[in-house]
Amino acid sequence: MGLCVSLFLFSFFLPWLGDLPYVVFWVFVLLVLIDGVLLYRAKRDVFLRRDVPERLSNGDENELKIYVENFYAFGIHIGIIDEIPFQFQKRDLWFKSNLKAGERKTITYTLRPTKRGEYVFGKIRLYVQSPLRLITRRFNFADEVTVPVYPSFLQLRKYELMAISNRLSEFGIKKIRRIGHSMEFDQVKSYVQGDDYRTVNWKATARKSELMVNSFTDEKSQHVYCIIDKSRSMKMPFEGLSLLDYAINASLVLSNVALVKQDKAGLMTIAEQIGTIVPADRRPTQLGRIMEVLYKEKTRYLELNMEALYTNVRGTLRQRSLVVLFTNFESMSALNRQLPFLKRMAKFHLLLVVFFENTELKAITEKPVQDVEDIYIQTIATKFAYEKKLMVRELAKHGILSILTPPDKLTINVVNRYLALKAQQKI
Repeated sequence: MGLCVSLFLFSFFLPWLGDLPYVVFWVFVLLVLIDGVLLYRAKRDVFLRRDVPERLSNGDENELKIYVENFYAFGIHIGIIDEIPFQFQKRDLWFKSNLKAGERKTITYTLRPTKRGEYVFGKIRLYVQSPLRLITRRFNFADEVTVPVYPSFLQLRKYELMAISNRLSEFGIKKIRRIGHSMEFDQVKSYVQGDDYRTVNWKATARKSELMVNSFTDEKSQHVYCIIDKSRSMKMPFEGLSLLDYAINASLVLSNVALVKQDKAGLMTIAEQIGTIVPADRRPTQLGRIMEVLYKEKTRYLELNMEALYTNVRGTLRQRSLVVLFTNFESMSALNRQLPFLKRMAKFHLLLVVFFENTELKAITEKPVQDVEDIYIQTIATKFAYEKKLMVRELAKHGILSILTPPDKLTINVVNRYLALKAQQKI
């Protein structure tokens, strides 16, 4: 449209400009026609395809690719607009590039979703210009596609590979010093340097005429339940994700590590009433069942019903289990309301309560003060931060294990504690 208006204005004032502008005008018109023929008369022009994963991982950088190929007999200039889902709130995803004749290119970019659910990708707009760059031709590629965003399975895969290869320390997982050895006998094997000399099997050594030792393995088939509080206290955001999403991602990783360690993983969700229950199991399909449940969970806006949780735990968990409760207490009064039920659960199961540091309060307490108002704000923030530490002491006083953690360290801290409890044979 802009080109047509320019030509009209130019032709309107042309009679007053003399003969030279006539020549320039018709040369310009000729070049435009040539450019149009080059772009629109080619039998094969361009090809484009978007490569989107079948599902996206929540809270992680997901890689997407756009493949583009030039079938023109000349080089082209391209611009690409990808209509990504509205949840990302990005309107400037514009890629520019040049393609030689017959050249292929792959454009790679990443997206980080912060909410679970369905995301709709629209069309891709491709704008092509010839070397003359007088006309731009637009192509529309790709139909709308809906992609689900699941709990962080990318994080899950990383921890799974590290757990299998015993390299969890690369993610901050601590090596736990074992007290003695686990009670479950594995096999008698030849001594190698580093084996505990206290496990020497003297009878086998005499028979084989070489040093033999007993090897032990972690006890298996122990029940590990993740209980996720999805009440309003878990709605608080941190770096784009809610506390509920951090708890969901950590639960998925912990369940997977437990299954790798041959334990049985289970799940329970709770708000004002009990949500979904996945009984502990270690079948190959168990992790998939847990992931499907976590994909659909949403924050509720009512308070946690701890009495309903205790009743269901007593009725559902028949065997002594490690119960990891992901919740959040903002004050001592909130903890005191729930403490009687926590104490009852701790009588029958090994209870680990996981709740969150308020990182904004921590930042305020460490910030230099400038005036009286800053002193007042820092004093209040220090009081609330100290109250969180008092909660840890209060729980410990009643024999309840706890983890107070910033959201971004949640997964590492929970897996560390699980491995420590197994090493100490407390489960």
